[in-house]
Amino acid sequence: MRSTFILPALALVGALVASSVYTVDERERVLVLQFGNIVAVRNEPGLGFKIPFVQEVVRYEDRILGLFTQEMEVTPADDRRLVVDAFARWRIVDLTRFREALGAGGVDQAQLRLDRIVNAGIREILGSVPSSRVLSEDRTALMNQIRDIAKREAVEFGVEVIDVRLTRTDLPTQNLESTFARMRAEREREAADEIARGNERAQQVRAAADREVVEVTSEARKNAEIIRGEADATRNSVYAEAFGKDPEFFAFTRSLTAYERALQGGNSSIVLSPDSEFFNYLGGPGVGGAAAKAAPAP
Repeated sequence: MRSTFILPALALVGALVASSVYTVDERERVLVLQFGNIVAVRNEPGLGFKIPFVQEVVRYEDRILGLFTQEMEVTPADDRRLVVDAFARWRIVDLTRFREALGAGGVDQAQLRLDRIVNAGIREILGSVPSSRVLSEDRTALMNQIRDIAKREAVEFGVEVIDVRLTRTDLPTQNLESTFARMRAEREREAADEIARGNERAQQVRAAADREVVEVTSEARKNAEIIRGEADATRNSVYAEAFGKDPEFFAFTRSLTAYERALQGGNSSIVLSPDSEFFNYLGGPGVGGAAAKAAPAP
């Protein structure tokens, strides 16, 4: 009979002891509730004790959590619609306030509230600037402003927003084609301007080159005429000097040159009298020139 009662009693005591002990992992934080009221907060890992069947343990993540917002359309200051979604990182910093503000909803309820806060911040900040800033490197400053808004409002329920990043900022699908067409037209206009400027520059270079060719050619011709004139002057002076020294020899060389030019083969003919002065130096040795003129006529 004793063993019959002792074994169930030991089992009951074991169950009571087991239900009164709990462990806290290093990646979590724990609230001990009694009839829905907070009686203890455990932030350090280790063993803890509670009153069985009266108190309960509620566990919360102590790590950084992530939130992906739903994509939405925003209208910047220049009325160009954009499709935007974001990613936020947050953590629980005040467990008591978190429980009192969100109740049993916990992390899921916090995600819903944070999603609304971040979306409102995105609409407020991006709606006050032109789309060019949203699509440029200035977006980092805009994301920091959205983070500050979410951080300020999330303090009310014991949450710290660590960071907010815009993961997508695109044009709506129906606007992409018109935007691409406008971009294409702008690029074609810029290309046409560059081609026109290139052609203008080519014409300038070509005109300068043509002018330089004319100048160089004219200068070369001028120098050639000068050199030719100087050569002719030198030749004439040599001829004049030679003529002054030996007029007979000068007449002889000039006649040979005339013979060479006149008596060339070809289709032309020349008719002269045999006693013409042209043949003075063809009459034989010792004949011609002054000797021919000195001989008396037969």
